[in-house]
Amino acid sequence: MSQTSDLESLVLQSVNKDGSISNSREFASQNGVDHEKLVGVLNSLKLGAGMLELENKTESVFKLSKEGEKILSDKATPEVLVFNAIPSNGERIEQSKVKDIVGADVEKIGMGNAVKNKWIGTEKKEGEPIMVGDKVKKNITVLLYRQAESVTDAVYDIINNVSQGKQIPADAAKTLKTRKLAGEEQVKYFVVTKGPNFALERKQMQTDITSEMLANGSWKTDEFKPYNFQALGRRNEWNGYLHPLLKARSEFRKVFLEMGFSEMRTNQFAASSFWNFDSLFTPQQHPVRDAHDTFFLRNPATAHSLPTDGYLEEVKKVHAEGSHGSLGYRYDWNVEEAKKNILRTHTTAVSAKILRDVGIEYQKTGKFTPKKYFSIDRVFRNEVPDATHLCEFHQIEGMVIDRGLSLGDMIGLFSTFFERIGITELKYKPAFNPYTEPSMEIFGKHPQLNSWIEIGNSGMFRPEMLLPMGLPQDVVVLAWGLSLERPTMIKYKINNIRELVGHNVDIEMTRLYPMCRLDREDHHVLSDYRRKQEDKREEERRKREDKKLGKKLIVK
Repeated sequence: MSQTSDLESLVLQSVNKDGSISNSREFASQNGVDHEKLVGVLNSLKLGAGMLELENKTESVFKLSKEGEKILSDKATPEVLVFNAIPSNGERIEQSKVKDIVGADVEKIGMGNAVKNKWIGTEKKEGEPIMVGDKVKKNITVLLYRQAESVTDAVYDIINNVSQGKQIPADAAKTLKTRKLAGEEQVKYFVVTKGPNFALERKQMQTDITSEMLANGSWKTDEFKPYNFQALGRRNEWNGYLHPLLKARSEFRKVFLEMGFSEMRTNQFAASSFWNFDSLFTPQQHPVRDAHDTFFLRNPATAHSLPTDGYLEEVKKVHAEGSHGSLGYRYDWNVEEAKKNILRTHTTAVSAKILRDVGIEYQKTGKFTPKKYFSIDRVFRNEVPDATHLCEFHQIEGMVIDRGLSLGDMIGLFSTFFERIGITELKYKPAFNPYTEPSMEIFGKHPQLNSWIEIGNSGMFRPEMLLPMGLPQDVVVLAWGLSLERPTMIKYKINNIRELVGHNVDIEMTRLYPMCRLDREDHHVLSDYRRKQEDKREEERRKREDKKLGKKLIVK
């Protein structure tokens, strides 16, 4: 049956006669129809016309393995084939001859099962010794003979029933599974019943209102095909492209994971000043905590709670009085200042919580395990936007926790890391951070600007920060942070960060820019895009000049 209309008619007549089709797969098998084709017709009659109702069902069926299919084609199991190859008159036959008759694979399987079933017996016949090289070997021949007059091929009967879609007993199913002749599989089918618009013939439904329908009024009585809001529709060529910033983020993340780092959870943009500043040994009078540099939250303005396990008191002490060999800052530390909520200025606030957890674990167990962490997420700073700065940007942060680390280890780590992201020209400059000592600023060469731009800040966390957290005294933490935007600008040769992020970004950039490979450049694609951008600017410049010239002519 090939015509869809004939199949529709058969389905509708069957449902009308019997009230339903209990199993679509059985119906397809009985009528010699491909089940997928039947499903297409059923969906059309349900969704398009509302003539049928479909209910999804699932059942377990047995599917023959390759060995089971071979038994079906041979019409006998290997053990029966071996049995039939042995003379029925009681004569003995050499095992090698049986192998020649049925084949090595069949003989190998069938021999064992036939002996196990006591259908055949074996005898050994010793002949004249033979020489193998310089050694004398026994010459033994295995003879086979029938022990049973006849046999029943019960396993083949089971396989035959499975191939016909018949149900088989549980013990028979177990036999097939044990011998790996068939496996159980979940298949879907439909129970088909009458729908609200059931009829023996499909009524042609209209898809559009035409001028003719409006003129003769037939639109009042015609039935219209409902809209399919589940349709995929035509693919929009502008959809589904990743922004260059996200492409670069994915590559940075890949580099960290390949270097053995674990990713920190940073999905919390708001933080208390305690975790963002105080835990990092940043004094409460520091300029970075001023409203000119930080965004403070209005609601809720303060944190609901701060650590209550003694860590808060340790932080207060190291600030106000000094401890662990440090003089501290010698000022009146105010817990209310620490409670102030802000938009985090760096993801180091998350690093501080991670380090505190490592310290707690060490205090409980007395064991320390070196660790490496990273994160890539948004941070917020109250800065004046310019060609290389925005108030909101992505910070990439890395942190290595181990014993015996030095400044040389840190520089070597940076060289390896930045080389893997394609930045090979690096410079370092001493810097100051409240929570790292020594500290370094990292600069990378921008090929387009032909100048050095700051791409990161780094340092070794101070003991005043680490020891109150409960970490061992000899543990060193190397940390560095860089923005995601600036390396992306270097990679894609963008001069102004506002061409990469913001409402003025050309959406065509997301489609034309290639997949980000931090270790290589894609000159041809970037050149094509930049050429189009230059042509666009030149056209806009000419329009402005023409407009000015037109105004001058009018004045004259």
